[in-house]
Amino acid sequence: MFSAVSNLGAGGIQDIALSDTANGVLYATFALTGLVSGGINNVLGPRLTLFLGTLGYALYVGALWAHQTQGTRWFLIFAGALLGVTAALLWSAQGCIMMSYPLEKDKGKAFGVFWAIFQFGSFIGAIIALAINLQQGHLDAVATSTYIAFLVIIFFGIVSAFAVLPPHRVVRADGTIVKIDDQSSIPQELKGLWERLKDWRILALLPMFFASNYFYAYQGAVNAGKFDGPTRAVIAALEGAGAIVGALLIGFLVLDASWFPRKTRGWLGLAFVSVITIVVWSTGLAWQLTFTRDTIGKKINYKDHNFAGKGALFFFYYFGDACYQALAYWIMAALTNDPFTLARFAGLYKAVQSAGAAGSFGMDATRTPYLSEHLASWCMMLVSLPLAGIVIHTIKETNYDVEHVDYVDDVKNDAEHPQQPTSGSTEKVASE
Repeated sequence: MFSAVSNLGAGGIQDIALSDTANGVLYATFALTGLVSGGINNVLGPRLTLFLGTLGYALYVGALWAHQTQGTRWFLIFAGALLGVTAALLWSAQGCIMMSYPLEKDKGKAFGVFWAIFQFGSFIGAIIALAINLQQGHLDAVATSTYIAFLVIIFFGIVSAFAVLPPHRVVRADGTIVKIDDQSSIPQELKGLWERLKDWRILALLPMFFASNYFYAYQGAVNAGKFDGPTRAVIAALEGAGAIVGALLIGFLVLDASWFPRKTRGWLGLAFVSVITIVVWSTGLAWQLTFTRDTIGKKINYKDHNFAGKGALFFFYYFGDACYQALAYWIMAALTNDPFTLARFAGLYKAVQSAGAAGSFGMDATRTPYLSEHLASWCMMLVSLPLAGIVIHTIKETNYDVEHVDYVDDVKNDAEHPQQPTSGSTEKVASE
């Protein structure tokens, strides 16, 4: 629902500068919290972490509603700061679950399913927004009842967090347990974070992390500037549809294509993302060269004859975004199966990603030319892809042979028939 509101352009409000400020603060606190959110997830467990992580979304949408009805600017910025903290918790827990719970052969599919569900929420939210706005008139700003509908759905999401199982209670299809340990500890997490920061493969992926949300500010600004209220909802629906198709396509047919070895699938994914990035953003550049912030012209309505091409562009912007995000998550998931390590990966990914997003919203808030924002976003993605290829080159066919694996049958057998120490080893056990 947050994504649906964001995709309406400027959070559905008319004050783009205020929306950019709130989002800049949001992603700044997101970046700071993301450095430790993976460790918090490992200490608290995914269920409580997810619950805490969802609360900030309800507050933020409520703040948008309050601004629309009361004009409370400060509350929106405060809610953005708090959401940055809680969102880091949500996405670290989500990343841990998505990357560690499935079998190795299903990690691309896991992303595809997650991203499709995530974007389906955005798609449905956009349809709700369009229906309400059309019923109440062609408003330039999003109708306040839109926020109420979003809040109702968000509260259902908050409750659903309690249905999630922790790693030690999840058994994969091959009989392996995701993680035998229930929780980690603060010293372990500090040590784990330091080890991640020393890993050259993670350092090579940092440009990809940084670029992965940088373009949202640019796309949202153009959406808000070029399209009227109902059309922004149509664009949001097209973005959701594009993301769903892209995630399922790359997850099922490229990254988890069973007829190729794992490293080959990584190379195919990199090639696919590279082609999509070049073609889609080249098309976007051609359109961007026709207008500036000062010559933006009359707002486009979805019934206008010149809308179809623009709608298709935003569809493929989010198609490419889904593929880019899928590749980043798949590479991280291919490096290890350990949920605690992957939670730290997810937290670091969101931290660096959010730092980039904070910078991009700050860039847009200062009314940087659209062309500069476009080129900055595109160039960072292009630079990140060869570095991702270096990491893909190090991926093993499997990590099961180098990481400790616990099978549920073995654990049950050990519990039912605990091994007794022999008389010769009793003294050693007691001294230890």
